[in-house]
Amino acid sequence: MGFISEIIGWPLGWVMWLGYQIFRNYGVALIFFTFVSKALMFPMTLKQQKSSVKMALIKPKLDNIQKKYANNKEKLNEEMMKLYQDEGYNPMSGCLPLFIQFPILFGLINVVYNPLTHIIRLSKEVIEQGLEIARGMEGILVNASMPQISIIQGVKLQPELFSSLLSPEQIQRISQFNMSFFGLDLTAVPTMTLTPLIIIPLLSGATSFLISIQSMKQTETTAAGESGGMMKGIMYVMPLFSLIFSFQIPAGVGLYWLISNVLSYGQSMYMNKKFNPQEMAEKARAEQAALEEAERKERLENRKKARQEMAEYQAEVEAAAQASKGKKKKDQAAEEIKAPDEETVKRGMTAKEINRMKLAAARKRDAEKYGEEYVEVTDDDLR
Repeated sequence: MGFISEIIGWPLGWVMWLGYQIFRNYGVALIFFTFVSKALMFPMTLKQQKSSVKMALIKPKLDNIQKKYANNKEKLNEEMMKLYQDEGYNPMSGCLPLFIQFPILFGLINVVYNPLTHIIRLSKEVIEQGLEIARGMEGILVNASMPQISIIQGVKLQPELFSSLLSPEQIQRISQFNMSFFGLDLTAVPTMTLTPLIIIPLLSGATSFLISIQSMKQTETTAAGESGGMMKGIMYVMPLFSLIFSFQIPAGVGLYWLISNVLSYGQSMYMNKKFNPQEMAEKARAEQAALEEAERKERLENRKKARQEMAEYQAEVEAAAQASKGKKKKDQAAEEIKAPDEETVKRGMTAKEINRMKLAAARKRDAEKYGEEYVEVTDDDLR
């Protein structure tokens, strides 16, 4: 894990370095870093919100599938996966931003633990030699997890001991290095005691819980199946994890988590206003209902028009037959009068009527071919 945190911490360290060059305060640089990381993750957050909207749109179909295959779990999962594939929806996409947070946290821990590497930009060899000097000093207890903090403390306490290793400029930069925020030491690890530092993990856990409540309200209407249950489980666990974890890491990481939660909450409020899953789902359902109603009316109108054309055609044929007073003339009149096209006929007739028409046409052909008398088609012939 240390190697991975170093890899991730390298680019994050440059962002922190830039923030410190601008503000000359580690806490403010940390807030700057949080804003930058949130801005970089915004496209992914937007994709997550659109995924929630997509889930809300297909949820009625999911409900039908779950109801239909409630007693067949294998078929249920198969149909759900098929629906996801057809709709282009990834049920895990909503969890992705949560998982992305973890490598950022590990990288940030590396940055907070190693300010001489990422902010002051000392080489690894110089840091190792500085650590040997710090170990030999009285009043300096070298912390195994944060050895670079011990070097900073040693330089601030007795800078002359490091004069052979560091340049006057480096000693000055380390001596002036400010890792506090409103009087809180961001390198210290909070404990379960009533000290000002405890406010960071408590606020971190509280804001994480606030975000979970907001997310669960959305999940209730959009998540479904096992993926929905998993997302809800993560949202329950995250606040508790945030609180416990904040008591085991430097306060600087807890401050990052706190600011990140506040920004996430504001971002989520904006997203829900602009891309609200429930509102967009209701709008889509209303549009679909209007489209289906328009199609239904069009079908009825087409059927009415087709029936009218068929009635006019049959009336013309009957009139011509009456005028000619003979079956042969009637058949000739029917051929001379332009009949409605096949699609018009089908739209205006029921299945039974279409079958009657096909059977009548076949009998007519046989009668003409073999010189037999044409027999009208009856209902008994269609059974």
